[in-house]
Amino acid sequence: MSPDGTVDAVVIGGGAAGLSGALMLARSRRSVVVIDSGTPRNAPAAGVHGLLGLDGTPPAELLRRGREEVRRYGGRVVTGEVTSAVPAALSADGDPRFTITLADGRATQARRVLVATGLRDVLPDIPGLAQHWGRGVVHCPYCHGWEVRDEAIGILAVGPASIHHALLFRQLTEDLVYFTRGTDLAEDTRARFAARGIRVIDTPVAEVESDESGITGVRLADGRVLPRRVLAVVTTTLARTDGLDGLRLPMEDLPGGMGRRFVTGMAGTTEVPGVWVAGNATDLTAQVGASAAAGALAGAHLNADLTTADTNAALAAASSRTTHA
Repeated sequence: MSPDGTVDAVVIGGGAAGLSGALMLARSRRSVVVIDSGTPRNAPAAGVHGLLGLDGTPPAELLRRGREEVRRYGGRVVTGEVTSAVPAALSADGDPRFTITLADGRATQARRVLVATGLRDVLPDIPGLAQHWGRGVVHCPYCHGWEVRDEAIGILAVGPASIHHALLFRQLTEDLVYFTRGTDLAEDTRARFAARGIRVIDTPVAEVESDESGITGVRLADGRVLPRRVLAVVTTTLARTDGLDGLRLPMEDLPGGMGRRFVTGMAGTTEVPGVWVAGNATDLTAQVGASAAAGALAGAHLNADLTTADTNAALAAASSRTTHA
């Protein structure tokens, strides 16, 4: 930390990407503060899957270990919600500065910012659906597929992406129903579904039924109930942007209204000098392992940028001393 209290980096988001980036920075002896809102996307899940060596680890446990590791190297992890993140006046030597303010009024000055806020999933507005998110309602065959294998699964279509979704889940069960929900389904696709034993239902979905054990079925507009134990849906994925408007980070919409993300270049760089983005906030389909890797890469590049700035400042100071002498 500099004499004026400015830290080398603030990481906004305490998930896999943010903690991995902070770990790389802390191990490089950078002063780093992680701001964690405590609302990870995968909180409802029983375990993290597809993460080599840690498969099945409860999400909360994985993050607890990550926070301990960051703190072990001198990094700080604080709980709070960012309400404002804005560029501040450059340092005397032209180095970027940012002010990060939390909902409780605390503020931190930083030389660099790593945005790792993750995303939020938007489900179709179907009565009875949202309450089962992360358990009976799933979105990723690689994250949850093994756990729902051989169950009676229903695909709640939202658009073209749901077709591929159905074929992936067909690998996991022979009892698969595709609810078109008013989306187009070409005849050749229907033939492919029929060849794989996927039943197609064109009648509109009215609601999801359940009891104390979980989802029991899908009620259609005509009153019929199709027994289902699991429902899979392609969610609309939106990068979390709360409090970040002041950074003016570029964003883009995915085709077909499937989501919105921060636009980044190599290793999470952005058009805003001094700001990186990593994890689900820019890669909406990344699993935990990919998000962690992206965060580590962004942290390494952020550290390299700071190293260049430190060297430039040292050289300028040395030149000034020589000139003065």
